[in-house]
Amino acid sequence: MAPTQIAIYGGGGFAREVAWLVQACNVGAELYEVVCFIDDNEAAHGRILNGIPVMGLEEALSRFPTAKVVGGVGSPQTRQRLMEQASKAGFDFATIIHPRVERSPWIEIGAGTVICAGNILTTNITLGQHVQINLDCTIGHDVVMGDFTTLAPGVHVSGCVHLGKRVYVGTGAVIINGTQEEPIVIGDDVVIGAGACVIRSIPAGQVVVGVPARPIQRKG
Repeated sequence: MAPTQIAIYGGGGFAREVAWLVQACNVGAELYEVVCFIDDNEAAHGRILNGIPVMGLEEALSRFPTAKVVGGVGSPQTRQRLMEQASKAGFDFATIIHPRVERSPWIEIGAGTVICAGNILTTNITLGQHVQINLDCTIGHDVVMGDFTTLAPGVHVSGCVHLGKRVYVGTGAVIINGTQEEPIVIGDDVVIGAGACVIRSIPAGQVVVGVPARPIQRKG
């Protein structure tokens, strides 16, 4: 059976990391082939990154019409825009999980989600579409993560936490546990700064930093 062709939407550092992640999934069998990076910057078209060509969306669809797209951009808002463009063009999406991820069978994972190496996901977890979980994160029981949410490296999310859509959690941040009756709720479009410790729910659109995490501004 031929490997699934993968087109990575993005041309920066994380896109290259996703390409490595996809290639690392070929353990014992050739499951995937990374065929291109897609970049909206025309000046980047024709370049070769780590042996993989860079091209625009239309060229990628013409050359690789059966490829599955994976988001290679960390920004939740940008990733949503790019995935909507890819879907409108006619692409479907792949879900990529590194073989060195520990997880229970009781996890729901949405299309287009990327889970990098070294992560631990326990039980009764729901991940939305196009979620990104970077290196060495832990996610506890009864966590819900909305579409396009991003965990940067080394984030720890304790049990009974609900994250909305397009949440960005910075490197090394920690979210303490809620309860079944009163989960900690992180609203849509919240940004949690690197190293922050979240001890209570956060309304939508806030940017929080520090220990304990406190708001510094409201987006918009």
